[in-house]
This record gives sequence, structure tokens and C-alpha cells, in this order.
Amino acid sequence: MDKKDRMSLRQLQINQRARILEVHATGELGRRIRDMGVVPGVEITVIGRAPLKDPVAIRINNFTLTLRNNEADFIYVVPCNN
Repeated sequence: MDKKDRMSLRQLQINQRARILEVHATGELGRRIRDMGVVPGVEITVIGRAPLKDPVAIRINNFTLTLRNNEADFIYVVPCNN
């Protein structure tokens, strides 16, 4: 995988699947994100967005999680092919 293939979680489209590569959040935000299961290697699916595109809802480990776009910007993913 090339670095050019990675993107922030915010850039994914609805129904798009991706695998988490890195979480760049630090401090309390980084801890909270990781505690919710958003860790490298986990597969996610974007299942929806609010009317103004913020927040984004993702499906992760059989539960739904919503993140604000400013939180999603710290999460880097690589899209899955199917």
C-alpha cells in the first residue's frame, strides 16, 4: 500500500468500507477514540452523515459510532476494495 492510498476518515463516502491505519489524536481525545475501538487494523463502514455532513456515523465491531469531522480528521484509513 502506498501512502497516497491513505485518507482521513472524513473523506470516506456513505457505504464505503475501510481499514484503520493510524490514529493521530493524542491526549484525552486519543484515549477516548481508542477506547471506543478505533484502533489500527479494524475495519469500518461509513453508514451515514448528518444533513450538514457532520457528524459521520460508522459501523465498527457490530456497533454504531458517531464522530465529529474534527475527530475523524485524526483517523487515517485505507479503503477496502469491495
